[in-house]
Amino acid sequence: MSFLKFEDRVILVMGVANKKSVAYHIAKTLEEEGAIVLYSVRSETRKDSLDKLLKGKPIYICDVENKDEIDALAKQVSTDYPTLHGIVHSIAFANYSEGMKPFHETKREDFLQATQISCFSIVEVVNAFKPHLANDASVLAIGISSHQVTAENYGYMSPIKAALDGTMRYLAKSFSTESDIRFNTVNPSLLKTSASAGIPGYLESYLYSEKITIRGKAVQTQEVANVGVFLLSPRSSGINGGSLKVDAGMDCNYFDKDVVRLAMRPETKTE
Repeated sequence: MSFLKFEDRVILVMGVANKKSVAYHIAKTLEEEGAIVLYSVRSETRKDSLDKLLKGKPIYICDVENKDEIDALAKQVSTDYPTLHGIVHSIAFANYSEGMKPFHETKREDFLQATQISCFSIVEVVNAFKPHLANDASVLAIGISSHQVTAENYGYMSPIKAALDGTMRYLAKSFSTESDIRFNTVNPSLLKTSASAGIPGYLESYLYSEKITIRGKAVQTQEVANVGVFLLSPRSSGINGGSLKVDAGMDCNYFDKDVVRLAMRPETKTE
């Protein structure tokens, strides 16, 4: 038996885009640990693009911007698998089509759409699946590590991700009156994913974040997945309403001497 006790446990993973996705790394690790993994993707087009990567695996379609599709997903999944032991919410969207703007110039429609997809959708998903969740189920959302940092090139998504953390804590509290279902987030620092590549200026921020990790090496997607899988497992039963940061010590190393030197005297080169 696996130490993480995933044998015969059914987990729904929402948000796989490609093999670089955090969601895919989590799903792959869950399968290696003996879990039965179901996949939910946004569209038929996305499903077709994943045909080789997820060949032979159960894939459902659900655009979380549409509540009817969320309800339909719960009905379809519960027909095939009556009990779920976990849900992974790895879904985010922001409209950067006009480039990055100062936060105060954020459009109402863009902020509300991003909030619905990236944050509030988890509330609608767990409500739809509530009758089908095992009493000890675990729900995991993918957040970010830098809520207290005003990352200009992440724009309005940073406060929305902060809202996601708070939403998961409130879900943990409200579900606690009826079950032992747990809600947690795993909060990584900057990663090399396809979604990240669409954020203006992301490469420079990624390279900077790598310099201020204690080990001088950026966090890898699999490292984030490993923490997420632990939070989904019965072995993490004592963690609820939590946000586990995975940033290789980035947030406590801003005053690294080499980074300070480069910032204050950029013309100086390392010997």
